[in-house]
Amino acid sequence: MAVPTKKPHADLRNSYRIYLQVGLIITLGGLIGMFRAPINSGEGMDFTPPEVEQVKVEEIIQTQQNETPPPPPRPPVPVEVPNDEVIEDEQLGFDFELDLEGPLSLPPPPAAVEEEEPEVFIVVERMPEPVGGMEAIYSRVRYPEIARKAGIEGRVVLQFIVDERGNVVNPTVIRGIGGGCDEAAIDAIRGMRFTPGMQRGRPVKVQFQLPIVFRLQN
Repeated sequence: MAVPTKKPHADLRNSYRIYLQVGLIITLGGLIGMFRAPINSGEGMDFTPPEVEQVKVEEIIQTQQNETPPPPPRPPVPVEVPNDEVIEDEQLGFDFELDLEGPLSLPPPPAAVEEEEPEVFIVVERMPEPVGGMEAIYSRVRYPEIARKAGIEGRVVLQFIVDERGNVVNPTVIRGIGGGCDEAAIDAIRGMRFTPGMQRGRPVKVQFQLPIVFRLQN
C-alpha cells in the first residue's frame, strides 16, 4: 500500500527560506525605522528642577568676657576701747638747751679722712738708683752651692717697689733659673738702699725691675 505524500503546494519546506528571509528583512527595516524616527526634545513639557535648600553659614562672633575686678577688702572691724582714759602726753627731756641770745656753737668737724695710699709710678722724671751702684748688689750675692755644682747659670729678674725713703718693698721673682739662685737674688736685694725716684720735685713710689746675672767662672 503506497504512503500518501503531501501535495507540492502544501509542502512548507519549499518556501521556508523565503519566509525566513522576508521576516528578517521586515525586522531589520523596523529597527532602522525606530532609530531614524525623530526623538521628541521635550518641547511643551514643563520641567521644574527640584529646589536646592541653601544653607546660610553665619559667622560666630566670640563673646568678649569682661573680667570684673575683685571686690574691695572689707574694712577692719572697729575694736572697742576698754576704757575712756586719755593718755597723757609724756614730757620729753632734752640734754641741751638752746640759747638764742648767745653765740651759736657748731658741733666739731668730723675727723679728717685718712690720706689715700700714694700712687705707684712706673716711669718718673728721675728713676731710683742703688746706693753704691750694681757693684754693691753683686757684692751681696752668694752663689748657691747646689747651683754651682749643677752648673746652673742665667739671669734672675726681680720686681719690687722703691718707696719715698729708698727702701725695697715686696721683692718678687718674675723670671728665675732655679737651683737656689732666685732666693739668693732676693736676699741680696732685700737689704739694699736706693735713691728714691723723683717726680715734680718730690719723692714718690716707683715700681722697679732689676736683673741679676749668675755666671760661673772657669
